[in-house]
Amino acid sequence: MASWQDVERAEPEFAQRVRALFDAHKHKTIATLRADGSPRISGIEAVFEGGELVFGSMPNARKGADLRSDPRFALHSATVDPVEGAEAQWPGEAKISGRAIAAGPITEERDGDRFHADIAEVVHTHLNQEATMLVIEWRSPPQGLRRIERE
Repeated sequence: MASWQDVERAEPEFAQRVRALFDAHKHKTIATLRADGSPRISGIEAVFEGGELVFGSMPNARKGADLRSDPRFALHSATVDPVEGAEAQWPGEAKISGRAIAAGPITEERDGDRFHADIAEVVHTHLNQEATMLVIEWRSPPQGLRRIERE
């Protein structure tokens, strides 16, 4: 697995596009696993800070308990509707999955959990330049960057 800084070093242009999608909107969506193994979807704020992807959970929040019990997560950038018309415009969406590593309280003044991401996979889904094909690019440390196009 990897830190965000590792992703930036390995694939700077790809990492820049993914980060732009995450930075474009404050709210993201995270998937965690409940104690019984079923999925939970929650709203969350996440930031890139000091070469790490960092996110938190308020005191006693279920997503924090989920991550302490099973650190696997999937984080999704904000989803926006494509602009219709002659030149379809859609910035795409980004996803990051991996394991949440406990990094202490949110701040010295606030309780809650702070995590940084040990990244297993980063995905950018978008349209090709002609807006005729869906492009899926993804990176994982063992395989590097890969790409497929679908009609």
